[in-house]
Amino acid sequence: MTYVVLENCIKCKYMDCVEVCPVDCFYEGENMLVIHPDECIDCGVCEPECPAEAILPDTDPASEAVMDLNKKWADIWPNITRMGEKPADADEWNGVANKLQDHFSDKPGDTG
Repeated sequence: MTYVVLENCIKCKYMDCVEVCPVDCFYEGENMLVIHPDECIDCGVCEPECPAEAILPDTDPASEAVMDLNKKWADIWPNITRMGEKPADADEWNGVANKLQDHFSDKPGDTG
């Protein structure tokens, strides 16, 4: 089992999850985070930290749609180990439908 980041992270990107991850398995895109499934140790500490409720175990049926997305972009985007600033409008984007098809960015995040 591993944990995955769901599409509700898009444009929310709160990053609370990054601070608690003991193995630094989060990777940062321009407007979302993903979890590398080969690095996640299944501890689950990230799940309750996410204000957008955008992290689930891969055993949850809702996670199936984003398993490949997490793996693909974790192999491309830079690793993030510290919490950064959430977007100013993050709360407004929380819960917006169709974010994956309408707002996903494949650009890497700025971890610098």
